[in-house]
This record gives sequence, C-alpha cells and structure tokens, in this order.
Amino acid sequence: MPMKQAMPAPTAQACPCGRSGASKKPLTFAACCGPYLGDFAARPAPDAESLMRSRYSAFVLGRSDYLLATWHTSHRPSELVLEPGVKWLGLAVRQHVLLDESHAEVEFVARQRERNGRAVRLHERSRFVREDGRWYYVDGDQF
Repeated sequence: MPMKQAMPAPTAQACPCGRSGASKKPLTFAACCGPYLGDFAARPAPDAESLMRSRYSAFVLGRSDYLLATWHTSHRPSELVLEPGVKWLGLAVRQHVLLDESHAEVEFVARQRERNGRAVRLHERSRFVREDGRWYYVDGDQF
C-alpha cells in the first residue's frame, strides 16, 4: 500500500539525495528515490546505499512514516517527530561497503540548516541489515 507524503515531491526535479546517473546529471526524484517512498511495500530499496539515500530524501520531504518503516525493529523508536523548519542542504555519500549478503555500512555527510539558522553537518557511518529481501537502517556511529 502506498504511503502518504507529508510534502509533495516534484517527480521531474532532481532527487533530494543528489544521486547522478551515468551521464553525470542528477537523477530525477521519479527515477531515484521516488519509487521507494511512493510504494514502500512493493518497491524496497535494492541496496543499503539506495535505502540510505531514500531515507535522506524522506527527511527532506518530512516523511517520518517512511523513516520508521525502514528502521529495523531492534532500534526503531515508537514515534519520530521531525523538527519543523529544518532545511536539508545536501548529501554526500563517502563509502558503501557490503560486509556480507545481509549486512552493509554506508558512510555519509548530510548538511542541514536549523530553524534558528545554525548550520549542522552530520557525518555518520550507518549500519544496515537485509531481512526477507528488504534492507533496514539499524543504527550508526557519528564522527
């Protein structure tokens, strides 16, 4: 069943996650994270990096439902309230390591500006697990 969007995502515009295609041009939301956020049940992210990128896009779009659904039950909070007024400024994936067929790590830097104007840089190595063919975010270490 498709999930409702908190904020409409312009499908023809560049994906918030910043992924580029083979031509080095940014992928559109419809060609990148859009299908995962639009139909979580039928379109799981194919790998940990794609899941991490789609989770970043979910933060940008205010999609706490998607964030909770893609969080592994061993670490998932009971609810997630996103801070209003945060502006996400960009994502840089530094490394994606497949540890084995069901475990992976993704190192990234995400930048945001808080409501009070303060700039924040989140540098994290996230851990992911694959269960029943679906990747989940487990937790991460911040640098």
